[in-house]
Amino acid sequence: MKRASLYFTGPGQVQIREESLPPPPAGKVLVRTLLSAISAGSELLLYRGLAPPDMPVDASIPSLRGPCAFPLKYGYATVGEVRSAGRGVPREWEGRVVFFFHPHESHFIADLNELLLLPGDTSPAQALFLPNLETAINFVMDGRRTIGERVVVFGQGVVGLLTTALLTKYPLAGLSTVDRLPCRRDLSLGSGAWTTFDPDDPGFINRIMKALEPTGKEGADLTFEISGAPEALAQAVDVTGFSGRVIIGSWYGRKPVYLNLGGRFHRSRISLIGSQVSSINPEYLGRWTKSRRLDLAWQFLREINPEQYITHRFPFHRSAAAFECLDKQNEDCLQVLLVY
Repeated sequence: MKRASLYFTGPGQVQIREESLPPPPAGKVLVRTLLSAISAGSELLLYRGLAPPDMPVDASIPSLRGPCAFPLKYGYATVGEVRSAGRGVPREWEGRVVFFFHPHESHFIADLNELLLLPGDTSPAQALFLPNLETAINFVMDGRRTIGERVVVFGQGVVGLLTTALLTKYPLAGLSTVDRLPCRRDLSLGSGAWTTFDPDDPGFINRIMKALEPTGKEGADLTFEISGAPEALAQAVDVTGFSGRVIIGSWYGRKPVYLNLGGRFHRSRISLIGSQVSSINPEYLGRWTKSRRLDLAWQFLREINPEQYITHRFPFHRSAAAFECLDKQNEDCLQVLLVY
């Protein structure tokens, strides 16, 4: 049979190619894709040609082996229906709707142990947010938040909004968000943020520091930088108080990041902590596994209802238009889905 696969072929270029696909071998299944989600973070870096070409595409997902060099397949949020099964696979698998960490393509072969069955009360569109919610959980765990802290989140894209929503589950003393786009700031307030700020406004740093004053200590206790904007990291450090923590969840790719570490930072004892979802903080490995973290993500999917963040759906054959929508960073473009 034939399948259609999306390839990143150069900066600002994607192409759908037809490929041959054999029947599923023993122990595997053929899945027909229903929906996939485009990441406005890592996928846009690849689309713009800003990913380091000698870096592996992913450290933990088998379907994403190989370097970040054109041409390549990418994507990690796919929901599909099992259409046929290889020898040794129970026939009841046929017709089941599953999630898979897999690139954008119309059909694929998968091992059963790589597929995640959707809970009965989870829609296919809702399930596409599983990787981003797992990422947000990882950020919050790495933040080691505690009662009564004041927290700031830079970046209110999908992962930022999910991080904000998770943080509302804790008894904090304040939760502020930062984003350039008014609609995203409004969504963050709807997700539970106490205050929200535009980083381009004059006096932004002074205003957010004033909002943090009631702690009795200057600055935030905990700051998350997940905007993907290199200049935001310096601002995140500026709003973080003495002995505070900055969780760096952004992947900047080849975009340079400039930090002034010779001023206030030198005596601040601020911790800069890198956080990425492909691994679990060693502090938690005695109790936590990836499957346990995914189980928690399924639970929070139902509570947060991230389908509200879907702004656009494009037919798969119009993938180029979908990436252009995200690349232009239109205010109304947040989560884009491909429909097969």
